[in-house]
Amino acid sequence: MTSSLRRHSERAQLDPFEALSGDVPPRDQRDLMAHPFFSLSKSRRVAPIHYKAGDVELQVYAVAEHGMATIWDADVLIWAASQILAAQDRGLPTSRFFRFTPYQLLNGIGRTTGARSYFLIKGALTRLQSTVIRTTIRQGEHWRRQQFSWINEWEELATRNGRVEGMEFVLPEWLYQGIVDRRLVLAIDPAYFELTGGIERWLYRIARKHAGRQVGGWRFDLRHLHAKSGSLARYSDFAIDIRAIARRQPLPGYALAIERRADREELVHIRPVEKLCATRPAIRTSGALGIRTSGANLSVHQAHGSQVSLWSGEGNSARKDSKEESKSYYLDRQSGENPSLSGPSRREHGR
Repeated sequence: MTSSLRRHSERAQLDPFEALSGDVPPRDQRDLMAHPFFSLSKSRRVAPIHYKAGDVELQVYAVAEHGMATIWDADVLIWAASQILAAQDRGLPTSRFFRFTPYQLLNGIGRTTGARSYFLIKGALTRLQSTVIRTTIRQGEHWRRQQFSWINEWEELATRNGRVEGMEFVLPEWLYQGIVDRRLVLAIDPAYFELTGGIERWLYRIARKHAGRQVGGWRFDLRHLHAKSGSLARYSDFAIDIRAIARRQPLPGYALAIERRADREELVHIRPVEKLCATRPAIRTSGALGIRTSGANLSVHQAHGSQVSLWSGEGNSARKDSKEESKSYYLDRQSGENPSLSGPSRREHGR
């Protein structure tokens, strides 16, 4: 990046936050869990999302070149939220301006750390930056003035021979404020990252947000759930997917049941079935000091030690996990909202 562009970059006005090393309890932002901000399909989606429920409105727009940010891309935002809150737990300053290594990000969201995963992360960052959101959430009636992308800007830091040494991105103010306000964040089960289906991932976030730890769980009218998903699938195909998920029961910590009202309309009953957010082993590469492909220099595969800094002149402020962070791994008693009755296609491209 040229010096002229750097001067106009938002990063020039912000203090950098270097990502923490080691295991960080995953946390998710409530607004992102409750509303249809993301495509549920890995296929490119260009059709916008238009959603309105009560006084909440949101619109999500994609560009044809990259497509809309997906629910897998949202793992980057979950990781960022987790990092910010873990730093707060340790008494460290935070910022919207992130500095990190690809290894830190991939390891934090349960991905393999091969070269292909690195290229997929670059695609995710591109979609997160190019997707545009307009919403009234936390903004009252002046919603048209609140427009942003999930990432304001991002950059990779590489040597002249092309070896990537680090990455940077800047979060939008809307998302950052929704993270630092702890009332708007929930702990999630690390097994979430193991869910492979887009609808499964979306449904887990709905379950965590609304059912929480409530004994009676939460019930949704299936048609309302379809509208809430933002899916492009026909209702009949969406219903088939939900019934299949109820048969498989893949959601960590939650059970799904399909019920019928007197008018024969279907309901989805989501209830907690075990202690949530239990610690699970992190998915990672072996403990080898250097992991490489045959004949290749060390790259994104390399395992890093404790809080490696790739930017000279900046100290390492990471510390061991505090007691507060360990406690925050478990859910508060007030998770979810009060119970009430709210009244994508099997083909991947229809979601």
